[in-house]
Amino acid sequence: QVQLVESGGGQVQAGDSLRLSCAASGRTDSTYSVGWFRQAPGKEREFVATIRWSGEDAYYADSMKGRFTISKGNAKNTVYLQMNSLKPDDTAVYSCAAKTSSTARYIYWGQGTQVTVSS
Repeated sequence: QVQLVESGGGQVQAGDSLRLSCAASGRTDSTYSVGWFRQAPGKEREFVATIRWSGEDAYYADSMKGRFTISKGNAKNTVYLQMNSLKPDDTAVYSCAAKTSSTARYIYWGQGTQVTVSS
């Protein structure tokens, strides 16, 4: 089992930045990669970014490239999502998730953290 806890959400103005954290505990040695997802009210959950547990091979949704950066903390079992130039359309619940192999589904999920961007 892997437990994931997100933090760092909040209410900001358009153009501001936020850094979200995803702290992992438990059987992290079984973790292959961690991804960030978001879900806005009335919309389906969408992929944001993912990174290998080693800290390599970061991938982004096309709409997030250039504004969002995913990274893995060196000393801690934490994955970060740096979000810059935030827009009202970025308003959503952001959740992190982990999977145990490249072909597996994301099976471990955090509870999510709310990000609200006002214009």
